[in-house]
Amino acid sequence: MPLALILSSHVAASRVGGLAQALTLAPFGIDPVPVPTVLFGRHPGWGAPGGAAVADAVFEDVLKGVEANGLFALADIVITGYFASAGQVAVACAAIDRVRAANPGVIVLVDPIMGDVRPGLYVKPEVAEVVARDLVPRADWLTPNAWELARLSGLPVGSPAEAVAAARTLGKPVLVTSVACGAGRIGLVLAAPTQSILMSHAELAHVPHGTGDLVTAVFAAGLIKAGDPLAAAERSARAAAEAVQAAAEWDAPELPLVALGERLAHPRAEVRVERLDGAGLNAQ
Repeated sequence: MPLALILSSHVAASRVGGLAQALTLAPFGIDPVPVPTVLFGRHPGWGAPGGAAVADAVFEDVLKGVEANGLFALADIVITGYFASAGQVAVACAAIDRVRAANPGVIVLVDPIMGDVRPGLYVKPEVAEVVARDLVPRADWLTPNAWELARLSGLPVGSPAEAVAAARTLGKPVLVTSVACGAGRIGLVLAAPTQSILMSHAELAHVPHGTGDLVTAVFAAGLIKAGDPLAAAERSARAAAEAVQAAAEWDAPELPLVALGERLAHPRAEVRVERLDGAGLNAQ
């Protein structure tokens, strides 16, 4: 069974972070090993979250237990997300190095969580600094949102074309989320060495937290299962559209990941897929 080591938040009552990614990976038959960086009751967007950050030493010790059970060598992918301290990032970087030593074929997928348009930076400045300096260079793939890509690159990311230009400066293949596409649409931009693709869908007024975590998990599943980044990215876009549409239809305050089940693995939501040179690939 494929295995994903997830280094991110555990938020009990909200479908965000590492718990949401563990739930998302289940329909794909991927075994999650979530190692929490925080233990929260709910997303801070709802108010005081309850709980606290996991101490750096505890985070490191949990990883040592996972490693002692031989799972570093079995991991097909490492997914990183939210970190509460610079020390946690340092621990994660050291763990990634040990995973790679045990299994050189592992994929490292870094979601460089730092902030977003409305709140701006929502991690400590020193966390953002070490994520950019130490974690991003270890990634095989990056999944920043548009705001995070702008911060990492120092370039504006207000359109799909700008997203590609900014991504190219990082020296890594990138799947950018939350890219404004105009005409009431929002999308993902795949900026890989040989292709740059836009996948867009209708933008809804009210979207639950966690779509970036969902995209990262579905993209990870695609990389593990088929190794085709374009197919993985398209499915990620369709899954995100499927989830936010279902949340709106069911009046769900959180992404209904468990209720969707197999629909996340086989999403049918409308997504327009276009090469960024203007030649359409697909529009369904």
